Amino acid sequence: MEELIERGFTRLVEIINTQDSSIDAYTEEIRQHDADLLARMAMQVMPVISKIGIEMLEKGKKDNQGEIYDPRHYGTKMILLGKSADPVSFRPDNMAKKVQDQYCLLGSDGKLYEIMYSADDLVIDSYLAEITPRQVIDLYGYEAMYMLFKAMQQYLENQEDLLSALEKTLSFVRFKE
Repeated sequence: MEELIERGFTRLVEIINTQDSSIDAYTEEIRQHDADLLARMAMQVMPVISKIGIEMLEKGKKDNQGEIYDPRHYGTKMILLGKSADPVSFRPDNMAKKVQDQYCLLGSDGKLYEIMYSADDLVIDSYLAEITPRQVIDLYGYEAMYMLFKAMQQYLENQEDLLSALEKTLSFVRFKE
């Protein structure tokens, strides 16, 4: 009986090793095409972003309490895919402006962006630039791709919940005694 268990266990280990090597090969191939995958994902979710995206602040003034007034937003809706833990020191458009926050975004136009925010005592303003899928992965890692996937998964779940609630409401409204 022990010999049978030992042979079964040895076979199980062989299968795991074979699958691990296949997973490694597939993973490497996916890594070679990761930017293409991100670009295709971005194009597929364009219509959804116009529904769930937010308008990002382009520029605003700060009052004495630090609250923003007279805000101006970018014209396209976007979803946030990542934040840089180590933002660049200065903005490319104006080396005198120190970057406080740097984010990766996906716009409703299907383009990937990077936004850099700068602020002084009176004004918050930003620099928005289109970046490539390769730059997104190099700068923000696979977390950006994961955030896009999770955003779409959450949107689907919310849609399913809303649809279920609407169906129940209609059923209740239509019910007559």
